[in-house]
Amino acid sequence: MTLEPLLHATIAIQIHVAAVVPAALLGAYLLLRPKGTPRHRLLGKIWLCLMVITALSSFFIHQINMFYGFSPIHLLSIFVLSGCWGAIANARNHNIAAHKRTVRSLYFGGIVGAGIFTFLPGRIMNKVAFGGDEIAPLIVVAAIALFLLWLVSKEMWRRRGLT
Repeated sequence: MTLEPLLHATIAIQIHVAAVVPAALLGAYLLLRPKGTPRHRLLGKIWLCLMVITALSSFFIHQINMFYGFSPIHLLSIFVLSGCWGAIANARNHNIAAHKRTVRSLYFGGIVGAGIFTFLPGRIMNKVAFGGDEIAPLIVVAAIALFLLWLVSKEMWRRRGLT
């Protein structure tokens, strides 16, 4: 593992990574800890700020140039920005079920889902984490996908009352 590729990346990529890494860690913490406490509210606000910074910084990253410097990943940034707004609005309106759905979608779609693609061969994070290896990230992505499938199936069994 080396940070060299990040040090030579554009400032937009550096800001993006500096926001998304703590957002990933803080988001996991928030999903696992008790909800509704003053700590949850404070850390949730910090997490949403990190998510907004992550989304906004992505508009200045143009490595995948499909349409005037933008790519489908930028649609995800729009989803994240609107989701952040929705998470705040739902929490303020005490619509906790919608808030929970929105935040989970932001975390698993905006961080986990998008994060998996950053480790594909040829991407900067692949070079950071795997030194440019082409096989190791595919194994990691497959392991993460299997773990997520297991979690989803476990949740489905729980909802059906079969566990």
